[in-house]
Amino acid sequence: MLGVNWRYRHTVLTLCMLAFFVTYFARLAISPVVPFITADFAVSNTAVGVALSGMWLAYGVSQFPSGILADRYGERRVILVAVGGTTAASLLLALAPVFPAFVLIAFLLGLVAGLHYAVATTLLSRTFDDLGTAVGLHSIGGPLAGLVAPVAAAWVGVRYGWRPGVALAALVGVPIFVLFAWRIRPTEPRRPDQPMRDRLRLGPLVELLSRPSVLLPLVVATIGTYVTQGIISFLPTFLVDFRGYSPSFAGGVFSAFFVVRAGAQVGLGRLSDRLGRDAAIGGAMLSGALGLVGVVALPGVVVVPDLVGLALAVLLAGVGSSFFSAIDPRFMEAMSDTERGAGFGLVRTVYTVIGSAGSVGAGLTADLFGWGVSFAVLAGLFGVAFLVIAGNAALGTGY
Repeated sequence: MLGVNWRYRHTVLTLCMLAFFVTYFARLAISPVVPFITADFAVSNTAVGVALSGMWLAYGVSQFPSGILADRYGERRVILVAVGGTTAASLLLALAPVFPAFVLIAFLLGLVAGLHYAVATTLLSRTFDDLGTAVGLHSIGGPLAGLVAPVAAAWVGVRYGWRPGVALAALVGVPIFVLFAWRIRPTEPRRPDQPMRDRLRLGPLVELLSRPSVLLPLVVATIGTYVTQGIISFLPTFLVDFRGYSPSFAGGVFSAFFVVRAGAQVGLGRLSDRLGRDAAIGGAMLSGALGLVGVVALPGVVVVPDLVGLALAVLLAGVGSSFFSAIDPRFMEAMSDTERGAGFGLVRTVYTVIGSAGSVGAGLTADLFGWGVSFAVLAGLFGVAFLVIAGNAALGTGY
């Protein structure tokens, strides 16, 4: 029986990771073809940034209700809706006839994709003691998508246009939806009979967010998410417009960025289990700040080949943007078992919604001041997050 339980537990982890792969793939397939989208619709980087921010805003907004829906209907159903809805929205996005429709469908894509993460994390918290490690392994789905999606979308986009590139998400979404439905058992809802309005009372929500043990990492997570959204949305465009690389090479660098994230997600999760959450979070933020400074300044400035400097900078930036596997368990530990479903979803909504502005913020700064200034600002924000963590440790607040 122990062997059977162990195998099924890891089946759940693997398929949750693959489901996250689908929801991430669909969003990442857009970034490498941004130049083609701006050209096709004759819009600015800021306009596309608005669409991407809307997608990430919707992704964040749906985190909180996803936890409530899971408590009422069970995690399995919610994750299936997330995977199936993401697949359908990707096809619709590829068929968008005008830019306003593109913006609306991108918002819908974010809305359904956002149903997955908080629900899957809550499910894993019920079955794994080393939550940091489990969250890190689950989060590999994102970097794996980052390894495949940019290169595939860029390759298809150059040859056939951005629409087939965006539609690639459906090719991975359909089989993973079928596999998840087949292999994952129905999950028992925690609160099947509690009215939804009871979960939306303002007082308990404000009390949860105002706890110092939640509020401090929430500030750090919000800053980190803002920076990460800016990187994910525009790193390929930055490399093409600011560094002069080809779209295919930029897509390859973008994939390398996610290869780093794949390893760093697990490494930071394990590190947070063993050395403490804040040590891992602070190290990630400092690494990210140094990496983004390097992306802007190192190639062609220091006495190393450009590609070596770029590789080091991307390595550090990738580690910095992998802080989620350390900070999400920190939130879980600040909540009781009964709070984790809706509570973690609420926290995810707050920092993802505010952080989604990173896409439009980076695009607007680039339009006004250039890509160098835009990515330098992102580096500075990572530095601010590091100082918040370091200051909290130095003061010994216990939060």
